[in-house]
Amino acid sequence: MSRFSIANARIVTRDAVVDGTLAIEGSDITRLDEGQAAPADALDFEGDFLLPGFVELHTDNLEKHLQPRPGVMWPSSMAAVLSHDVQVVGAGITTVFDAVSVGEYSAASARRKMIASTVETLSDTSVRAVMRAEHFLHLRCELADPAVLDIYQPLAGNEYVRLVSLMDHTPGQRQWHDLDKWRQFNRDKKWTDDEFNAMVSERRESQARHAAFHRRSVVALAQHHGTVLASHDDTTREHVEEAAEIGIAISEFPTTLGAAGHAHKRGMKVVMGAPNVVRNGSHSGNVSAQELARHGFLDALSSDYVPASLMQAIFHLNAHDQIALPEAVAMVSATPAAMVGLDDRGSIAPGKRADFSRVRLVNDTPVVLGVWRAGQRVS
Repeated sequence: MSRFSIANARIVTRDAVVDGTLAIEGSDITRLDEGQAAPADALDFEGDFLLPGFVELHTDNLEKHLQPRPGVMWPSSMAAVLSHDVQVVGAGITTVFDAVSVGEYSAASARRKMIASTVETLSDTSVRAVMRAEHFLHLRCELADPAVLDIYQPLAGNEYVRLVSLMDHTPGQRQWHDLDKWRQFNRDKKWTDDEFNAMVSERRESQARHAAFHRRSVVALAQHHGTVLASHDDTTREHVEEAAEIGIAISEFPTTLGAAGHAHKRGMKVVMGAPNVVRNGSHSGNVSAQELARHGFLDALSSDYVPASLMQAIFHLNAHDQIALPEAVAMVSATPAAMVGLDDRGSIAPGKRADFSRVRLVNDTPVVLGVWRAGQRVS
């Protein structure tokens, strides 16, 4: 069993930033001592930060590697997964829930193939043995899509499917309540006005036909398998109530202050995108994460579409939004870990898994200099 110590580190615990020494034995943290006394052979962090390994609940980054351009599928899902793996670990993420969209309206066969290859690769023990981060699956179920249940049902019992979110991206509501924003987001489609109006009508008809039944069915399957559920893009009090009444405890990316506030009142954890923090606002014109933080409604952050945004966001919140660094760090480590029942990780404390990173601020920008998972250096 390997044993080593780290000295001269600014260790960010759940409650404080302490100058001290960390001892690791095997895969776990065994001691945390304040002060400068350390074994002669300790690894010197030279005053750099020692942060807990991040727990990422929603990253779309894997899909960028599986499908780097529209209609272009990478021929090796294993190569795509491992390339993504290197990128997330380099951002300080040691536990990642790879978000995969289930239901895409069009290109259904390509979507099914991509999901199947992803699940197969992430379930392969030989692949998992060489992964740097620990990977789980977050299935994003598009309730208004006709095919969502057919795709989700065979995957519901997979041991690596640990999170399911209920989505409805029908234009004119939730994230896309502003139709002009939705059209701008889909500008590559180059719709005429008639084509755009026809597409909106088609999506709304699909929602009316499928969403309610799919919602009940997906929830029942997830609950049967003990999978954590999240509600996505809650916009109104009614959306939050609908989720809370069936036991959903996570509100992912609420689009309004009112929805986030009501979710908090109902005891739900509110997750926002870290790019929202770094960019000082939502790309789709919805409520900003900083505004939620100012009201005490922000519990956790997700990197969404930029893995490096988690590290940048926590230091941004600390520097610009008067949030103590331990509180900001917990938003990407201890809190998300607890939300999905991973109680063995997420903080720097004796008995916790030795997942951590070495981070230095260079011109106010956090730079990841090293990452360890379960006591082994992985980056």
